[in-house]
Amino acid sequence: MPRQSGFKGNKSDLPHKACAVCGRPMTWRKSWAKNWDDVKYCSDACRKGTPRGQHGPK
Repeated sequence: MPRQSGFKGNKSDLPHKACAVCGRPMTWRKSWAKNWDDVKYCSDACRKGTPRGQHGPK
């Protein structure tokens, strides 16, 4: 008997939420499965508070 899983291959059915800094939508990833409730940022740049398009000091 095939193994039953919640994911059927349709990514639109996955949970999603907005990034706390930039507001971009984030879709659930398997690597975030254990801490999805704690995920707040879409990228390291948002986590560090660096505005997009800006780079560190030269």
